[in-house]
Amino acid sequence: MTVALQVFLGLVTLFVIVTVGWRIASRRSSLPCPSWLAWPVETDDRFAKNYNARSIIERLDLQPGMRVLDPGCGPGRVTIPLARAVGTQGEVDALDIQARMLRRAKDKAQAAGLTNIKFLEMAIEAGKLGSHQYDRVVLVTVLGEIPDRQSALREIHRALKPAGILSVTEIVFDPHYQSRGTILKLAGSAGLQEKAFFGNRIAFTVHLEKSKTV
Repeated sequence: MTVALQVFLGLVTLFVIVTVGWRIASRRSSLPCPSWLAWPVETDDRFAKNYNARSIIERLDLQPGMRVLDPGCGPGRVTIPLARAVGTQGEVDALDIQARMLRRAKDKAQAAGLTNIKFLEMAIEAGKLGSHQYDRVVLVTVLGEIPDRQSALREIHRALKPAGILSVTEIVFDPHYQSRGTILKLAGSAGLQEKAFFGNRIAFTVHLEKSKTV
C-alpha cells in the first residue's frame, strides 16, 4: 500500500469517525455549525440544484406579503432571497442561537437594503413562536442540529397557518443529515404530512403541509 493511499484512507476514516461522533453528540446537546465554518454554508450552487437557495425558494410559491420563518438561518444564505421574494409587505423572521451568525446575516441584509427581516437569537423549540403566524417555514440542513426535534416540529406545526408549508432540505454530506424516512416519521407525529418531494438521496427537499382543518 502506497503512502498516498494510506493517507487517503486515514482521512476517510477520520471523517467517518468525526461525522458519527458529531451526530451522536448532537442528540444530547445543540451542536450547530460553528460561525467560523460559515464560509461553506454561504457558498451557494456548490452542490446539486436541489440544495441551492434559488431552487429551494422557487418551489415555495412565495407571494408578496407572506410571512416566513427561517430557523437556524446561519449567515443568511437563504434568508436574504426569502426577504426579496416576499417583498416589502412581507416579513422573514430569521432565528439562530449563535450571535456571530446573526451578525453576518444582518450585515448582508443591510448591504442589500432589506428592512423586512427580523433577527432573533433563540432556539426553535423555545415555545415563543405563537400560533398561526407563518405561511412558510424553511429548515435548510438544520433539523439534525436540534436536540429535541419532535418538540421543534410540534412548535412549527403550531406556528404555521392552516395549509402552511414546512420546507426541509437535507444533503448527505452534512454531519446532521436526516433521511426522508426519518423526517416523515417525525413530521407525522407532529401533525405534518408530505406534500411534495424534490431531489434524491444525496440532496433533497421535502414539503410538509399543515392540515387545513387545524
